[in-house]
Amino acid sequence: MKVLFLGGAGMIGSACADEAVASGLDVTVVTRTEPRRPPPPGVRTLRADVRDAAALREVLGAEDFDAVVNWVGFTPDDLRAHPEVFDGRIGQYVFISTCSVFARPVPQLPVTESTPRRQPVFGYPRGKIACEAFLEESYRESALPLTIVRPAHVYDRTVVPVLAGWTAIERMRAGRPVVVHGDGTSLWTLMHSRDFARAFVPLLGNGHAIGESVNLVSGDILTWDQIHLELAAAAGVRRPVLRHRSSEDIGALLPGWRDVLEHDFRHSMFFDTGKLRSLVPGFAPAVSFAEGARELVAHHDKEPRLRTVDEDLDAAFDRLIEQTDTRPK
Repeated sequence: MKVLFLGGAGMIGSACADEAVASGLDVTVVTRTEPRRPPPPGVRTLRADVRDAAALREVLGAEDFDAVVNWVGFTPDDLRAHPEVFDGRIGQYVFISTCSVFARPVPQLPVTESTPRRQPVFGYPRGKIACEAFLEESYRESALPLTIVRPAHVYDRTVVPVLAGWTAIERMRAGRPVVVHGDGTSLWTLMHSRDFARAFVPLLGNGHAIGESVNLVSGDILTWDQIHLELAAAAGVRRPVLRHRSSEDIGALLPGWRDVLEHDFRHSMFFDTGKLRSLVPGFAPAVSFAEGARELVAHHDKEPRLRTVDEDLDAAFDRLIEQTDTRPK
């Protein structure tokens, strides 16, 4: 089976390329620049801006593909030409969206593929919603063989899946408090990139997935406190100090965090995985977060360049803790 990745040189796409090659697929990756993560042996790489219809046509020639995966569509303009470019030459067009498209607060849990989509403020999911709407219209009007895949929060050994990143680990190791938004009990789901890839590759060329959207999530449920505690345990910290602050207070001091906290991370999110399991029978996540946390801490400990502390963030955490802890009781 011939598969074309438009982009896909990042964390998730690289894991999926590895899995696709291991599964015997013929993979071609088109990127504008040298991939940040080298593709596995056997992958053909082409250079073009996938948002440029003329450049894409030139680099692909008249070649057909069983499946095309768009990893880099963030606004409709990024993919507006694709229904025409790929008309009659592909068996499936897979758009990588995000579970952040779902309205917050979610009207009913668990989240399913039919949960309402809405985001009036946060730019990233707003763009993805617009892309989904454009492609769905192309599916209805011109028979684009569309599958929408929505990851939630995916990580690997290179990514500490909290907004503070490695700064949080260093603070915990030093016995200093780490700020957690809300009261730490809102529900969240994490998925290792290897598990994502194992669930994703069987969707390629899967006729049952045409016309469908699929929330590709692990189904595991964690609180934000649990996430921090697992990271602490992996880092060898037995009793980390967590301090809880409102998303509004954190966003006021760290404006870059405001949208993602107030319109995403503060809300409890967990998912029904029935559709995924019906399309990929037998799938179950193999990497627990405890295992994934140990893996990422070990990787960072071997790579000094990854163990960077954001000094501005470090100081902001101190101010958040001080300004609240010193209030009159």
